[in-house]
Amino acid sequence: MRYLLLILACLSSLTACSQDYSHAKQNNMDNNSNEAFAVVQQLAKLMITRDTTELNKILDKYFTLTHMTGYVQSKEEWLHEIAKESMKYYSTREVNHTIKVNGNFAEVMIQRMVDARIWGNRNTWRLQQKMKLEKRNGSWVILSSVASTF
Repeated sequence: MRYLLLILACLSSLTACSQDYSHAKQNNMDNNSNEAFAVVQQLAKLMITRDTTELNKILDKYFTLTHMTGYVQSKEEWLHEIAKESMKYYSTREVNHTIKVNGNFAEVMIQRMVDARIWGNRNTWRLQQKMKLEKRNGSWVILSSVASTF
């Protein structure tokens, strides 16, 4: 009987620890999702303010932007286009987003109405971006973005 009580006490303790671990893991996933999404929101703000210095910090060295046309643009070329305003972003309004986090990697899909002038054509674009991010040294970095319409 004594052993049975001891076993039940141990099982109860393990269940409580397991629940605490599960709760902590969920909180970590929520924090990672929020942090990754904050970087995606920061990207939009920096595009509008044409802050290529700060954009450079949140984009991977090998970042690529795949445009709606299928054109794949390097980070350097895209930042140059923003700086010289051949790609000028005026405003964005979010419509929807989803976030999937798997360890140090995240995938963010965001749909926005984007008022922009791209290579001479100004429009409010129904832009969907699928972005891949990686967490490095505690900070999220955007690896790539693939744009389409929605």
